[in-house]
Order: sequence, then C-alpha cells, then structure tokens
Amino acid sequence: MRFLERERTVLAKLLPDLDPALRDLPLMELERPGSPGIRHFRDSGGPGLLVPESHRGRGAGALDALRVQRAIGSRSPSLAVATTMHHFSMATLVGLGGLGGLGDGLEWMLIEGVASSNRIVASGFAEGRSGAGILDPSMTATATADGIRINGVKRPCSLAHSMDVLTAGVVVPREDGKGDELAVALVPADSEGLSVSGFWSSTFLAGAESEQVTLTDVLVPPELVLRTATASGERLDELQTAGLIWFQALMTGSYLGAASALVERVLLNDRIPEHERVRLYTETEAAMATAEGVARRIDAGDLDESALAQALCVRYGVQDALARIVPRAVELLGGLNFMTSDEVGHLAACANGLSLHPPSRSRMTAPLSAYLADGPLAIA
Repeated sequence: MRFLERERTVLAKLLPDLDPALRDLPLMELERPGSPGIRHFRDSGGPGLLVPESHRGRGAGALDALRVQRAIGSRSPSLAVATTMHHFSMATLVGLGGLGGLGDGLEWMLIEGVASSNRIVASGFAEGRSGAGILDPSMTATATADGIRINGVKRPCSLAHSMDVLTAGVVVPREDGKGDELAVALVPADSEGLSVSGFWSSTFLAGAESEQVTLTDVLVPPELVLRTATASGERLDELQTAGLIWFQALMTGSYLGAASALVERVLLNDRIPEHERVRLYTETEAAMATAEGVARRIDAGDLDESALAQALCVRYGVQDALARIVPRAVELLGGLNFMTSDEVGHLAACANGLSLHPPSRSRMTAPLSAYLADGPLAIA
C-alpha cells in the first residue's frame, strides 16, 4: 500500500534497522513503561539523525526528519514523542555550534560524540514555561572553582530513564567578569545529585519515559558548559526561534504518525466504503503537506518570525484536522475493533496529545493577533 510508503522509505534509508524492529513488536509492548523502543532507536543510530555527516551523524534535514517522525509515530507514538525531544536538543546544540564563531570548537566535538556513541540527550530546556525562550534558564547555576553547580527540576522530562545526557539552559558569570551570559550545560545522567522520580501516571504515551528529573547541587565541569557570550535577550533570538520551529514541525509529524496508524487500519479494511477511505486519506495527506511546507522552510534556512508564525498555524491547523480524522477513523473501524483490543483506543488518545504541547493555542491567540496587525510575534 502506498500510504506511509514515502515516510517509511526515508526511515529505511536513514535508520535502516529501526522500522523492522518496531514492526515486529506489538504496539502495546512499545507503549508500556520500560518500552524497548528507545533501545531500538539507539541501536539503529537514531541519536545522530540531525547531526551532519561530517560529524559522524546521519545528516537528515528537516523534511526527512519530519517524515521519519511520522513513520516512527505510526509504529509507536511514545517513541516518536520521546525522540522529538532528543532531536529538539540536538537541533539546539547544532545551532549553538554555528553561533558566533563557535563552530570549530568543543561544541562540535560534543555533538560528534553524541552521534558516534549513540547517546540519548534529554531536554531540560524551558520550552514548556510560559513566556520563556528555549534557552531561558529553568534551573539555577552557581559558579565554583571546579565548574558550575546546578539546582532545579524538569518535569515532565522525556527519556528520563534512558538519557545519557541532560541539556539545561543556565545563566553563568562571564569568564571576563563583565556580567552574566547564557550557557548550555550538558549534565551526564550519572552525575551525583541527579535523580529520576515518577511523574507520568497516564497509560497513554507511557513509553516516552516522561518523568521528573531533579538536580540537587550537581557539579558540571567547565568542559561541559557551552558558553554563548550572550546575555539573555540578546543575539539568541534567532536560535530560539529556530528551535521553536523545529519543535513544532517534528512534534506535529509525530502525532500525525499516531493518527496515521489509525488511518492505515481503515485503508486496509476493504469492507469500509471506498469514499470513506479516500476521504480520510486525502485529509491526512493534506495535513502532512502543510507540515512539509514548514520543514522545507527550515531546510532553506528561512527561520525568521514569519516561519515561526507559519509553524504555529500549521501545528494548530493539524490539531483541528486530527480532531476530525481520529474520531472518524475510530467510528469506521467499528465497535468490535474498539472492544476487543486496546490499540484503537490507545492510538486515538495519543493522537490528541498534540494540543497539550506548548505554546497552547489559547496563549498564542493574542500574540498571533498582534502579529497579524504588523506587531512582533511574542511567545506567550
């Protein structure tokens, strides 16, 4: 069948071992706590998906990454959502590597290390806080002679049990003593003072390992602190905007994958009328096409305010499309499918999760209205 053929072809090209491994496991096995999905992602080279080939990564652009996330989401929504957070961290680190002449230093060595060793990076950035940019600090940092000591909590933090490294935005004193600067701390998961505790109680997306990560006086050595030489509110606007665009695009693709798993079940059922199958197919593909438009802008380097506005509009538009597609797919699959297996209900619930990610539509109503009236686009 041609549905999802393009996405699974891209996944097979970039991470050839992943789809067969996921396909051979029952959906609910992949969706439970302790899911093997993240291990298969690691073993297939997934951590280096967005890292340039010149730095031992897979060199995927945004369009290919979007298609990969949809393909993964059609096999395991939990894995797609969790790995989006890894890719969000990596896109930010790659962006930092090219910021202000940093591209030839330690930053790229660390990025290359993630790709070559298949390390999982969890996001401790503040992407979920109202009014915060992706690098605005969500944790406090104190400078010491041996590095910096960090305190704070991130919840939920996807990949909490599988992560090798946690990334966190912090404010630290400048090395020249002239004020403070933003930095990204790479905190090894086995650091003394870092702990993981339960947070996620829902059975939906339980395989994403979205738990609470607490840092209590954690020492991070200087070589794991990526300084930006930038005060909060200065030159990082472009990087923050780019990170938010990446986040919206890849998370949209992940949830489209969850919905596509339901649509695929409908398309494979010959007893469902043709016009119903084609209707679901066209609406799902139309939603994906809008997300691909955002990905193409990323690949073209068009990461300005208008691209962020488009990314948000696409994300909210896809939410509306999923609100039509998912219930219709469940209805067409019928009560017997719903009653005899957890899969249909689980996929339906997971596909609704896109609306829960920041920034919410309600918070962005006023900023988007101001943007339409030629004002700046402020993230609420």
